Amino acid sequence: MTSKIFFSALLTTLLLASGASAHAEDAAVTPNFSHAITNVPGKSVVAVEVTYPPGGATPPHIHAKSAFIYAYVVSGAIESQVNDQPARVYTAGQAFYEEPGAHHRISRNASKSEPAKLLAVFVVDTGDTPLTTLEK
Repeated sequence: MTSKIFFSALLTTLLLASGASAHAEDAAVTPNFSHAITNVPGKSVVAVEVTYPPGGATPPHIHAKSAFIYAYVVSGAIESQVNDQPARVYTAGQAFYEEPGAHHRISRNASKSEPAKLLAVFVVDTGDTPLTTLEK
């Protein structure tokens, strides 16, 4: 079961990185943590770090239908827009969340000169893949 969770995190990384390979300014996604929640059968926690170079971004994307996401800005400033909510800039120490199946329209570094980092923590159905699907 742990290998399935790790595979989910790796798949998320590969999906987001696939857009990054074409443009040097895109964000890098790195798996951080993955574990089944033992007292909540069928649920897992998966965390990824998203590192944005100056001006970097991730393409618009949708997360797994079961994924509740807590996003914490570790450093810098991140501009985010989820669903039809207004775009907002979050700075280091601030956090936001995404409901299951949310459409993440904007996710980018708000600065053209400083890097930024985000920790995204998914609470998701174990084995629900992919965790992230890029818009076509």
